[in-house]
Amino acid sequence: MAWDLQTLFRHHASGIRRSLMRRGLTRETAADITQDTFLRVLAAMPADGTENHNPKAYLYQVSRNLGLNHLRRERLAGVVDLPDEIVAEISDPAPTPETIVCDREHLRRVAAALDALPERTRRAFELHRIGGLTIAEVAGEIGLSTTRTWALVHEAYRHIVLAAGGL
Repeated sequence: MAWDLQTLFRHHASGIRRSLMRRGLTRETAADITQDTFLRVLAAMPADGTENHNPKAYLYQVSRNLGLNHLRRERLAGVVDLPDEIVAEISDPAPTPETIVCDREHLRRVAAALDALPERTRRAFELHRIGGLTIAEVAGEIGLSTTRTWALVHEAYRHIVLAAGGL
């Protein structure tokens, strides 16, 4: 029996995919099932001396069975299109664990960058950005001109972005 899967794939994969598409599967699903066919054969290759001496027919039969199984599952499961409003209601708005870790790391970098600023620059930035004061109000609070205060806030922004890794 000739079970050179690489050669068999090159010669028969497109035909298997087209065969699955003729059975009503989408192009993407047919491509997935075609790959699954070769994986299935690779994982459980027929033993030498079996009655099946036609690898092409065997591949087509495996793909047909996988395609039928897919269609049965699809019919049983059923697909329901939900309106966006319902999806928004039932989806979990909580961030993923990866997002939480990433956000905490960004906050740690920003805090370290803030701590590294000179006191007056840090205070100007915090009053403006965190305290919500206007540049004129911050200037009056720390006793500087609005131009110098704006320069300090700008310097703080720049320092934070560079120190925190381009946030």
